[in-house]
Amino acid sequence: METALIDWSRVQFAVTAAYHWLFVPLTLGLSVVMALMETIYVVKGDEFWKKTAKFWMKLFAINFAVGIATGIILEFQFGTNWSNYSWFVGDIFGAPLAIEGVLAFFMEATFFAVMFFGWNKVGKKFHLSATWLTGIGASISAYWILVANGWMQHPTGTEFNMDTVRNEMTSFWAVIGNPVAVVKFFHSIFSGWMTGGAFTLAISSWFLLKKRENRFAIASFCVGAIVTLVGGIVTAISGDVSGLRVAQYQPMKFAATEALMDGSKSAPLTLVPGVEIPSMLSILATHDVDGFVPGINDIVNGYTDNEGNVVPSSQEKIDRGRIAVAALADYTKYKATDKLKAEEAKSLFKENEKYLGYGYVDKVDDLIPNLHVPFWSFRVMIGAGMFVMLYALLALFFVWKKKVKTVKWLHVLGLLTLPAVYIAGQAGWIVAEVGRQPWTIQDLLPVNVAVSSVSVFAVKTTLAAFCIIFTLFLVIEIRIMLKAISKGPQIDENQSNTKLEEV
Repeated sequence: METALIDWSRVQFAVTAAYHWLFVPLTLGLSVVMALMETIYVVKGDEFWKKTAKFWMKLFAINFAVGIATGIILEFQFGTNWSNYSWFVGDIFGAPLAIEGVLAFFMEATFFAVMFFGWNKVGKKFHLSATWLTGIGASISAYWILVANGWMQHPTGTEFNMDTVRNEMTSFWAVIGNPVAVVKFFHSIFSGWMTGGAFTLAISSWFLLKKRENRFAIASFCVGAIVTLVGGIVTAISGDVSGLRVAQYQPMKFAATEALMDGSKSAPLTLVPGVEIPSMLSILATHDVDGFVPGINDIVNGYTDNEGNVVPSSQEKIDRGRIAVAALADYTKYKATDKLKAEEAKSLFKENEKYLGYGYVDKVDDLIPNLHVPFWSFRVMIGAGMFVMLYALLALFFVWKKKVKTVKWLHVLGLLTLPAVYIAGQAGWIVAEVGRQPWTIQDLLPVNVAVSSVSVFAVKTTLAAFCIIFTLFLVIEIRIMLKAISKGPQIDENQSNTKLEEV
């Protein structure tokens, strides 16, 4: 397949995915923020909290609508730019996406209508249930998407059918219970909490800097800090588990993230070039201070893992993969005319089936991803994420001291949490996706086989169109949000029975 076509197809998918991920985490996080505020309203019966919840609900609705549009365009690309991939594993990959559309998205849309338009039409508790169920629906929707992505990182519950030359699902439960998908779900959902919380902190800080609607701003600031900190803690815990999974199932990605050329026991973690934490990488990869972490050279040349299993060299995997490809071709050729030769080919294929994907790799160097991108993206993700978490902790300290209103530098820093949390989220996905190249499906299907047979011109044209459309979506959303934020919640704080000290 033409290199330019592969590269441009990857760029197009990366751009559309990055745009879509601007909206998804904010949807996940704001759903929790507004639901918590409405819960306080139902418990206290104070109109102040109802109006506060409605303000954040309005911003949620704006973001939710744009996120849907970008998500639909993103999913269509599996059938346009990656049709070989869709044909090869459509029976598996299509199932979670179909469930997401039929069940989870339907649930979101149904309860969203009640939540947004039902304030004066249903009871308080029913409306609160609809608000929480809208958020739960968004999380369930995300789970099915992450099942699909997790399966690409670690394919389970499937079997290759030599007659149809396709992968077919053998266990639905193995697919949806994929350990990589489960940890991705928690990591993505709670990083969304961080995004929603940081967004709330930043907007609240703006109101405080403008000395507008202080009671609303402080109340929102407090809720935002709590959601951010809780989200950050669970994100960090799930990130640790994710590191274990990556080291276990995608050792090349793990090595690339550290730019680790030669593995060792008690391997140090590099913070930045020249600054290391002794044995920390082994702890992250194996939860054992003496655990062996293979480097890129080990993976290329072959090594023995911590369980004593001998891992073949990359060249041996390629050679055995080519044997599997040839055996598959012989089986297809002889299955209708020569049963004996077909059975011999089938037996040879089964011996080397594990390495089938490697048979489409041209050379060993193609199995090594770009090292600079995952290495620095990982550190940007950690640095930006830690800044947001520490700020949330600092914010709660000033809430406890009842000094949020008076500390101007705290409000200025609060504005910075919004770009920081988005940078962390985008960097995390760069690590996850760039680090596993050249694989569309880890060890099973490289990108040069997965891409559609379309012209480079068509990909460039649609890429330009998507960039224009998505940028237009983003500009429209920002303008509508800024208008809604500038208008404010319009709370007459003198009529509220909530005292400033109570929030």
